[in-house]
Amino acid sequence: MKQIYNRAAEAVADIKDGSTLMVGGFGLVGIPEQLILALADSGVKDLTVISNNCGIDDWGLGLLLNNRQIKKMIGSYVGENKEFERQVLSGELEVELTPQGTLAEKIRAGGAGIPAFFTPAGVGTPIAEGKETRTFNGKEYVLEEALTADFALVRAAKADKLGNLIYNKTAQNFNPMMAAAGQVTIAEAEEIVDAGELDPATVHTPSIYVQRLIQAEQEKRIERLTTR
Repeated sequence: MKQIYNRAAEAVADIKDGSTLMVGGFGLVGIPEQLILALADSGVKDLTVISNNCGIDDWGLGLLLNNRQIKKMIGSYVGENKEFERQVLSGELEVELTPQGTLAEKIRAGGAGIPAFFTPAGVGTPIAEGKETRTFNGKEYVLEEALTADFALVRAAKADKLGNLIYNKTAQNFNPMMAAAGQVTIAEAEEIVDAGELDPATVHTPSIYVQRLIQAEQEKRIERLTTR
């Protein structure tokens, strides 16, 4: 059985200044809302955060940006967040932008123990500057190194007490690969059931990758509401 916490603050209590975090989600879909709120309240700072994007100004990772808790952001998308843009342009925030597919593969490789791989994405652009390139079958590729993190924070729809996780629909974005690439993976789930209640064929993340669990409801905010 994995350790199940009653409060998000307890689950992230040992995340210290300077830690590297992977945070699941795409936009506001599948983000570990309560774990992020707990980090915002904790005051931990100088974080390196690996995530597709940085939430919006008043929700998700945007809360940590507003608190100046993030030192470096590794992601693929800057949009929807004016504070992110402001901090980048002012030099307050270090940003490493990576093509989205490359970012996903860097994380997957980290979880699989693969140190690096060659990809054609980014060849001939600033993405490739300072990186090794090689030609295979007449096509140029750039070497990208894998990513791992001290902690991975992920969001699941359902978990069992062993730590097996099921993600709902598009919440399968970055969560499964990040769960494998964190030294300590903390999973926030809407429902936690007894061992044996999950159909093994439906499990997306096996329990071996998960160290901590917390059951938490989710607001599921809409990133941009468009009406007719």
